[in-house]
Amino acid sequence: MEDNPVQSSNRWLEDLSNGLGHQLEAITLEGLKIVKAHKGFILCNFVVSNRISDADGNWHVGSMATLIDDVGAAAIYSYGGHVKASVDLNISFLSTAKIQEEVEVEAKVVGDKGRITSVLVEVRRKSNGELIALGKQWMASHNNSNKASKL
Repeated sequence: MEDNPVQSSNRWLEDLSNGLGHQLEAITLEGLKIVKAHKGFILCNFVVSNRISDADGNWHVGSMATLIDDVGAAAIYSYGGHVKASVDLNISFLSTAKIQEEVEVEAKVVGDKGRITSVLVEVRRKSNGELIALGKQWMASHNNSNKASKL
């Protein structure tokens, strides 16, 4: 019996956070904990490690972008049940996080036009809810089985 898309996307993120997969993603997502997940939605907690920090002890923006891309892709997969390719990723960096600081990452599908799906990813400081980064991602598929719908 095959897993449903939510279980598959959770397993993929958990594998990456445990060091399985591409080295860049495995390092970037190391320690990611899924708190809540359902169709089109993933909420995670994450502690910034020194392996993904810049020279000033801040979470490196490239690592933050990789995490936003991967968690957003997992939310889209949990919604549609198939792999899509990123066609647009826009991230606003509003603040930063320091080494060993805990953040909350929330990804939710906000639009579905059949072959193209959009997700909004918010990264917030766990201690006070301050918005650190906001990502909007569009992913496209060659799969023709999707039906266009509005969320």
